[in-house]
Amino acid sequence: MDIGILGALDVRENGVPIIPTAPKPRQVLAVLALHADRAVTVGTLTEELWGRQPPRSARPTLQTYIMHLRDLIAAALAAAGDGTVARTAKTVLRTVPGGYLLDSGEGASDVREFERIAGTGYRTREAGDQREAARLLRAALDLWRGPALADISAGEYLHARIRGLEESRLCALDQRIEADLRLGRHRELIPELTVLAARHPTHESLCGQLMLALHRSGRRSDALDAYQRLRTTLVRDQGLEPSAALGRIRQSVLAAPADDTPAPGTADPLARIG
Repeated sequence: MDIGILGALDVRENGVPIIPTAPKPRQVLAVLALHADRAVTVGTLTEELWGRQPPRSARPTLQTYIMHLRDLIAAALAAAGDGTVARTAKTVLRTVPGGYLLDSGEGASDVREFERIAGTGYRTREAGDQREAARLLRAALDLWRGPALADISAGEYLHARIRGLEESRLCALDQRIEADLRLGRHRELIPELTVLAARHPTHESLCGQLMLALHRSGRRSDALDAYQRLRTTLVRDQGLEPSAALGRIRQSVLAAPADDTPAPGTADPLARIG
């Protein structure tokens, strides 16, 4: 079974999609697919579907959704036509003590692949190989086809998991940009960082990276304008000033000579917030 979470939900058995059309069975499949090969409790599924005050009919209704998913899985298994008897609908979507488990049969999962490649990228960057780290982190980010579970009407449980995945995506993006900055790719990064800073107007790390890229490209006033935009947004929306770390970047931009451009791969006092 191949599972796609990083975009619209995509679950396939033997290449055959098993996505239900009704919203709530899709929610059930999304939770099970997100935790593929691990048990998901009835309580978790119930909370996702109906919140903290489920109707009395919640359990039998959930069982109906499970049966519907098994029907789709059975049809996908039959479509394979290979005579395999090792996997059946009930072994793919198993009933376990207290809940259910979606058995991927060692199939592909974009979330697992993202975590694996990104983790290797982090370790490679820590070891000092910025070029390979940038390549790995770019490959991890390329697995995203859009916002996680973009076509699911998520409940509270899935909303929290989606936010966690998006934070993981931002972390990988942050580290990939850091690696590119260390390689001296300042001008190349300006268009991307400009879009990202507009999309995340209170994200200090992205603002600091944009300031660095602009300053190292000879655009000191634009770098200072980026700081001011973030400060205005923070004060207006949250009543907060930028962090001391971002303030130090601003001071460094103000104090640095105009031609103070670090060589690729060398440490840069403006490169990080923190």
